[in-house]
Amino acid sequence: MVYKNFFLRLFISLIFIIIYLICLSINFSFVFYIILLIYSFIFIEIYINFKKYKLLPFLYLFISFVFFINIDFNQEIFFHFNLFILIVVMFDIFSYIVGNAYGKVKIFKISPNKTLEGLIGGAIVSFVFGLAFSHFVGIFINIQLVIYTILIITCSFIGDILESYFKRKNNLKNSSEFIPGHGGVFDRFDSFLFSIIFYSISINI
Repeated sequence: MVYKNFFLRLFISLIFIIIYLICLSINFSFVFYIILLIYSFIFIEIYINFKKYKLLPFLYLFISFVFFINIDFNQEIFFHFNLFILIVVMFDIFSYIVGNAYGKVKIFKISPNKTLEGLIGGAIVSFVFGLAFSHFVGIFINIQLVIYTILIITCSFIGDILESYFKRKNNLKNSSEFIPGHGGVFDRFDSFLFSIIFYSISINI
């Protein structure tokens, strides 16, 4: 594991988490504007740095955005949305940690840093954290919640792979240098972009 990069990534991730928690403590609706800003930065990254094959990532971003703005950010979804965010964040962080520490079995050529060990480690930790949070805030734990959690984890992984695919098509290692220690805003929030589609569908069914 490259610890210098690891600790930098961890520090930046903690900053994002703190900003998110501050917004939650002030007004839950502020989260909408933070995410809106994230979509804007990703749009800029694609526009500036993706020299070819821009249509697919733009279309993907647009579809994700449409599902995102279909979410009504009111107090009725407060705990459920935060459960969703927790699962995505834990999967993203611990798949990176476990993958860098123990990863040996590569999964896809388009994303050579993704390992089976990282996937399993991230999935287990995010699953446990998701159920623990649900129990703590009083969300009823049943088979539907278990399936829901597994599907969010799966969508997070798909989002990660899709972003890697778009970068490889453009011969990019990073989508930008906007975030120190990360591959860009697109890279930092790749798991969110696809999983928010499933989340939006799930709360509207």
